[in-house]
Amino acid sequence: MLHTLINSPYYSDLSTLLMLINIEDDVLLIQDGVIASIKGNFIINKIFEIHKSVIIWALEEDLKARGLVKQISTKVRLVNYNGFVKLTEKHQQQMIW
Repeated sequence: MLHTLINSPYYSDLSTLLMLINIEDDVLLIQDGVIASIKGNFIINKIFEIHKSVIIWALEEDLKARGLVKQISTKVRLVNYNGFVKLTEKHQQQMIW
């Protein structure tokens, strides 16, 4: 499943997100969800406590728009729009948070 976080992690149901994450899942941070990619953010650490193999992606264009590119965690991978499309093709099931 692709979990897409579009809202700030401070305005999302993160406890439910954390309960639903599975080992095969990817997490995509877009729009205000990219705030979760900042170094030291609690959500990144919680996801990796549950499943170390889950990949967390952040849309590079949204990071640039918010001036956060130099502040992201090393646990987060950048993705462009083409990569975003590939993630949606990879996962038939998707959940937006």
